[in-house]
Amino acid sequence: MTPFLEVRDMKKQCGAVKAVDGVAMSVGPGEIVGVIGPNGSGKTTLGQIKPTAGSVEFCGEDITGMSPLELSRRGVGRTFQTLQVFVKLSVRDNLIAAAQEFKGTMPGRLFAAPDAGLGHHADEMIELFRLKHVAYLPAGSLSYGQQKLIDIAMAFMPAPRLVLLDEPCAGVNPSLVDQLHDLLVELNKTQGGSFVVIEHNMDFIMKLCPHVVCMVEGKVLAEGPPKEVQSNRQVLEAYLGN
Repeated sequence: MTPFLEVRDMKKQCGAVKAVDGVAMSVGPGEIVGVIGPNGSGKTTLGQIKPTAGSVEFCGEDITGMSPLELSRRGVGRTFQTLQVFVKLSVRDNLIAAAQEFKGTMPGRLFAAPDAGLGHHADEMIELFRLKHVAYLPAGSLSYGQQKLIDIAMAFMPAPRLVLLDEPCAGVNPSLVDQLHDLLVELNKTQGGSFVVIEHNMDFIMKLCPHVVCMVEGKVLAEGPPKEVQSNRQVLEAYLGN
């Protein structure tokens, strides 16, 4: 299988600290890859900071060091550990705002309908994410877990080809975690994109991801099928504490 995303010898040095140290990994078309590791292992740094060395290719194009806007226009979406929602806008308007950049030209959007022609798609996402009962409420008035769902739905609104999800389960109650799992499986089937999921919730990762990468101290310690990584002695010692 030709890699969809290819990371080669990625390094990021912050002073004397090697936050990412020679990481290599690949993601195939439609693949869901989980990235695990203890705090400080370099998981988040891998996904969002311009590297000191190494390269990243997406669909055969070198995207190393590209700005978030450039990456977004190429079909890369992402969420962060902190919420990125517009708290005063309604849930529906948040979703519409997330995809407007990809709808026509700036002059066209200025004189288009208020929903920029995205209302139907926003309603579909609201239905999928089970947010219909709060669709017209300000996002900031909802629970943290509901705002997390909005944040993730916004990342999927432009139908990206690759989505990086940074700790989607953090601060979310168990019932919503189960819902989130089902949503990601459904989105993977319907939109056909590839996902990279950084997460501490091991049960979630092992259930969702056919391929798992474990990072420790900026390096890839182990990777492979969930059961193989979960039973790896080095992973158990370094990450699970057994």
